[in-house]
Amino acid sequence: MNDRVILHSDANCFYASVEMLLNPELQDKAVAVCGSEDDRHGIVLAKSEKAKRMGVKTGQANWEARQACPGLICVPPHYEQYNRFSMLLRNIYRRYTDLIEPYGMDECWLDITGSSMGSPLAIAESIRETIKNELGLTVSIGVSFTKIFAKLGSDLKKPDAITCITPESYRKQIWALPASDLLYVGRATTEKLHKHGIETIGGIAQCDKMLLKSWLGINGIKLWEFANGVDDSRVRPF
Repeated sequence: MNDRVILHSDANCFYASVEMLLNPELQDKAVAVCGSEDDRHGIVLAKSEKAKRMGVKTGQANWEARQACPGLICVPPHYEQYNRFSMLLRNIYRRYTDLIEPYGMDECWLDITGSSMGSPLAIAESIRETIKNELGLTVSIGVSFTKIFAKLGSDLKKPDAITCITPESYRKQIWALPASDLLYVGRATTEKLHKHGIETIGGIAQCDKMLLKSWLGINGIKLWEFANGVDDSRVRPF
């Protein structure tokens, strides 16, 4: 790995995991945090690992989730608790670096370049174990040389895992993944790429970048760079 070391830490099933901490009777059960059906926001906001394995999806209507998973336990959200645990997570990250950039309540990038606290993998493992022991939550952590690849790494193995993506390994690890797995490739961009026969991250990386620009504007150039490990964007502390 080159001199730059970025971690991306993602709390697994965050809302549902917090609910199971608050109510131990929910542990190891199929749980979904759901919006209220009374005010027409009756959709799944988050789900536990067990609910996920049984086919429950974020954004699903509550009734669809119950059909997919008979016996699903639906609970209302408690945002004040999610905020509290989010702050507790960030307090742990601060023990390792001051360069922390939140990405939502449950995810953060950390720049540990030049850290004297150990190897990148040792630091990631220390963070993972500390969070589990002190908060009772699990995280998946990506370790890489760019923010984009660190984020991809945290998504590759879940839950409670660490994935390292290096300049030598990224082609083998991520080029076969769907193009939509790359950060900033949304639905509309995915559809445009599909029309031009590009289905994977490797397809983006190996495409002529000026062609990508003609299809997607300046965003096409950025996606080509991201897919090829070219990303000097900094972790921006909050």
